[in-house]
Amino acid sequence: MKQLKRSAESVQKALERAGMGLEVVELPASTRSAKEAAFAIGCKVDQIAKSIVFRATESDRAVMVVVRGSHRVDEGQVATAVGEAIEKATPDFVREATGYAIGGVPPCGHLHPVLVLLDEGLRDFEALWAAAGTPNAVFSLTPEQLVELTGGRLLDVVVR
Repeated sequence: MKQLKRSAESVQKALERAGMGLEVVELPASTRSAKEAAFAIGCKVDQIAKSIVFRATESDRAVMVVVRGSHRVDEGQVATAVGEAIEKATPDFVREATGYAIGGVPPCGHLHPVLVLLDEGLRDFEALWAAAGTPNAVFSLTPEQLVELTGGRLLDVVVR
């Protein structure tokens, strides 16, 4: 097996600790955006489990929302679910909270505990693809594995 970049290797180790048999793959094309990832993988954009990090304004905790690749997060619904106002996280906040840069933030393996909310629409697919630490690394998993891996709550958190 080819040696993974350090950030992707750290995601692979988190996946191994979870014991689900999931494997990080690094692709030659960019997977930084959902559209790029879907093209590089050869799947539908909605099969990309897009991770977006917010900052809860009162508690200063990281809140990750994972949605289908073509969907946008309804920040009002997320704030209601979290119980406090949220704002888009800065790149520095994202890196400090998760250990990863925007464009490669995985749904697991973070430096610090992150509250995870999952769009219930992710259950519409048998297979999803998530970022794995770099703008070229991904891994495939089922919606059920995503819930188990993240400990996230399934909610309706997208703009309709």
